[in-house]
Amino acid sequence: MEIFYSMEKIYLSDVGPKVSPAIYGFYRWKDEDITVAKIEKIFNLCLDLGINTFDHADIYGGYQCEEVFGKVLSASSVKREDVVLFTKCGLLLPHPSRPDVRIKYNNGTKEHVINSIDNSLLKLKTDYIDIFLLNGFDPLCHLEETAYVLRKMKESGKIRNIGIVNFSVFQHQLLSAYLEIPIVTNHIELNLLNTSAFDNGQIDYIKQRYMRPLATSPLAQGFIAESSDKRPLRVRGKLEELANKYNTHFESVAIAWLLKIGALPLIGSTNESRIRHIADAFDVKLEHQEWYELYQASKE
Repeated sequence: MEIFYSMEKIYLSDVGPKVSPAIYGFYRWKDEDITVAKIEKIFNLCLDLGINTFDHADIYGGYQCEEVFGKVLSASSVKREDVVLFTKCGLLLPHPSRPDVRIKYNNGTKEHVINSIDNSLLKLKTDYIDIFLLNGFDPLCHLEETAYVLRKMKESGKIRNIGIVNFSVFQHQLLSAYLEIPIVTNHIELNLLNTSAFDNGQIDYIKQRYMRPLATSPLAQGFIAESSDKRPLRVRGKLEELANKYNTHFESVAIAWLLKIGALPLIGSTNESRIRHIADAFDVKLEHQEWYELYQASKE
């Protein structure tokens, strides 16, 4: 299969790996979505659009997404070095396949991290993970021990970079102090219906650490497009106004708003049109005041 890279790859941080400027994540995939055919279709679409970076976690798709994706990747003609893989552990969810998990909770212990990395390598059929992340903060774990294990896993070559998901500024600082090697990404929720990262310091600290914000739910789980509530309607109205100017879809403008601050959208949709709208956003160059007009619309 020929890979067409239409997006120029960029550095995730000043020390981090190169990734596609949009990243595809499987965080919204349900149990019934996890088939070889469906994952293969999305995988090939992403490659056609120039997206070569894929985000996983042990829990996605009822704890089965990594394994099916590994089958797709190993059966394809794509070279492993041409694909960038994220995966993560820490958040656990009740599921019929995991009767031991009674409640949604976080486990960041060293034992869980070691087991999760080894399991992810096995399921993804790879010798290394490009970026391994702690999926949420566990206040009960001995974070210094966890940081030590992450360093050792990096030294062994099993993981090449370390990231975090939804860490507050102080949690980010605490892990950094123990880790003593750079954290290359913090996945945060950021979109025109959730701009809290501007207020709680996450955006500022991410940039202070020379990282790019990685925006999960960049289209607010479809609420910008589908909600009839007052605020989404107001935001959508402004987006549609600008979409007419730029001759594009309003969802592309919503993504262009994120790109303006250097954020990388983490795509979670299984809707092919929505994935294409996100890819089209890279052709939209919002003016300075237009960015603030959208920001104001999100706040009013």
